[in-house]
Amino acid sequence: MKGIILAGGSGTRLYPATYSVSKQLLPIYDKPMIYYPLSTLMLAGISEILIISNPEFLPFYKKLFGSGEQLGLSLKYVAQEEPKGIADAFLLGEPFIGDSPVCLILGDNLFYGSQFTPKLRRASNIDSGAIIFAYQVNDPQNYGVVEFDSSLQVVSLEEKPQKPKSKFAATGLYFYDNHVIEYAKLLCPSARGELEITDLNKEYLKRKKLEVQLLQRGFAWLDTGSHENLLESSQFVKTIEHRQGFKIACIEEIAYRNGWISNSDLRLIAAKYPNQYGKYLNDISSE
Repeated sequence: MKGIILAGGSGTRLYPATYSVSKQLLPIYDKPMIYYPLSTLMLAGISEILIISNPEFLPFYKKLFGSGEQLGLSLKYVAQEEPKGIADAFLLGEPFIGDSPVCLILGDNLFYGSQFTPKLRRASNIDSGAIIFAYQVNDPQNYGVVEFDSSLQVVSLEEKPQKPKSKFAATGLYFYDNHVIEYAKLLCPSARGELEITDLNKEYLKRKKLEVQLLQRGFAWLDTGSHENLLESSQFVKTIEHRQGFKIACIEEIAYRNGWISNSDLRLIAAKYPNQYGKYLNDISSE
């Protein structure tokens, strides 16, 4: 399976903080925001990844990650000239995806919870259909909403409805078989001129090929698209890391534990960071 991180958009909700910088490069506590979706793909076992962003910001991502080789990754980059919706990622990424299944994650989504990795690994082995995740929220009208029947089968999907039929929002993490490219090409722009990911998921639902997994209590899903959420996410990460002593979304640690880089590789990376982050990596290499 291949992975895509959609890190585009203008970030207007975060102005002036994002007036001259990509939102996904802003820090969430001690690391760039994009580390969090990247870590999710890595936990799923995905090492071939495409980063999509605005053309003016791509050089910053390339400077941050390069080819990804130092993490055992293969990273590619594609420019999204103008925001055309989340589903546009599959049209831009068609040459990269090829004949593989693909996971798309939004660049401003943070996931955390016990037993999340097994869920990711299972989803990454999909050979037919689509798997998405739903999470209960207090403001479902701001999200794509999933309606279930009494046996937790998906009944409907709605994008930002005024009268939501449930409190379950579709998160920004999607696993698809290779038909996703074909279905994305069938979509028409919505009233706001975008190719909606909800409409793409409806294509799978229509074919009875959509599975929705609930992220229950014990999981955290944070959307970092507003000033308040940005601060809350940083406070959440700080609290967990200080309380438990390990880091969330430490991509070097994940690469090491996945067996993608060696102990000596980890030590070389640690030497670049003369701070607590480097000390954390050194401590891992000494376990």
